[in-house]
Amino acid sequence: MSRSESRVTGEAGEGEIFIHPSAEVSPEVELGPGVYIGPFCVLKGKITVGSGTRFLSHVVIDGNTTIGKENLFYPFSSAGLPPQDLKYRGEPSRVVIGDRNTIRESVTIHRGTEGGGMLTRIGDQNLLMANCHVAHDCHLGSRIVMANAANLAGHIIIEDGAIIGGLTGIHQFVRIGTLSMVGGMSGVPKDVPPYVWASGNRAYLYGLNLEGLKRARLSPDTITLLKKAYQILFRSSLPQKEALDKVRKEIPSGPEIDHLVEFVEKSGRGVLTAPKTSSRENHSGEN
Repeated sequence: MSRSESRVTGEAGEGEIFIHPSAEVSPEVELGPGVYIGPFCVLKGKITVGSGTRFLSHVVIDGNTTIGKENLFYPFSSAGLPPQDLKYRGEPSRVVIGDRNTIRESVTIHRGTEGGGMLTRIGDQNLLMANCHVAHDCHLGSRIVMANAANLAGHIIIEDGAIIGGLTGIHQFVRIGTLSMVGGMSGVPKDVPPYVWASGNRAYLYGLNLEGLKRARLSPDTITLLKKAYQILFRSSLPQKEALDKVRKEIPSGPEIDHLVEFVEKSGRGVLTAPKTSSRENHSGEN
C-alpha cells in the first residue's frame, strides 16, 4: 500500500498505517499494514516497509531500501544513506533489512557500493544497540547482537548468532563466525572463527564461547569436539595446513567441525591467533 492510500493521523488501529503529521514520507514509499511512522521521521526514496514495522521518531530511511516485517527503529537511527566511501558516485545501491530487528538510537546503516556488490544486508532478529555503525556492503546474518558503539568497516560478514562487544572496531573485509563472541573495546584486524571468544586491542583468541554454545543448545559431545579442534588449530605449534589435516583426521566430521575447518581454510585475511600464554583461557576452563 502506498503512503497516499492510507494516512491515519490519530492512534492507528490494527492493520492501519499511522503517519505522524510532522513526518515526511515521499509518494513512492510502499508501506505494509500496521506500519507506524512517528514524529519527525523522514522516509524518502524507493523504500518498501513490511507490516508492523515501527519508526518511533526522528528516523531517516533513504534511497533504495527494503525493510521487512515487525522491525523497531528508535530515535535518530538511519538506514540507506550514502556510504562513507570516496569512490562512491551515486550508483543505485541498496540496503535490505529482514524481519523483527531492533535498531536502537543513532544506529547508522549505509547502502552498498559498486565495489562490494551494491548491497548492505541485515538478516532477522538482530539487536543493534545505540550508536552502532554498519558500513557499506556489510552482510549480517540473524540473531546477532552488536553492543553500544560497535563499528563495522566496509565489506564485513557477520554470521548467525555472533555477539560484538561495545566500542569494538572491526577492520574492513573481516568475517565474524557463527556463535562467536568479540569482547568489548576490541580491535579486530583479522577473521574471528566460529564458536570462539576473541578480545583485546589487537584481538586474540581466548578459547571457545562456551556460554554462547550452551545457549545455542549445542550438545556436550559437540562442544567437546570443538574444544579438541580449537587446541589443534590455535594452541598447537603446527602450521595451519597441518593443523587442518590433523583435525580432519582425528576429529569426527559434523556440521560444526566442518564449518570451523572450512572457515579457517578459506579465510581471506587470515584468522586471529591465540596468545603464547593465555590466563584468560585457563580461567574459562578451555585447557
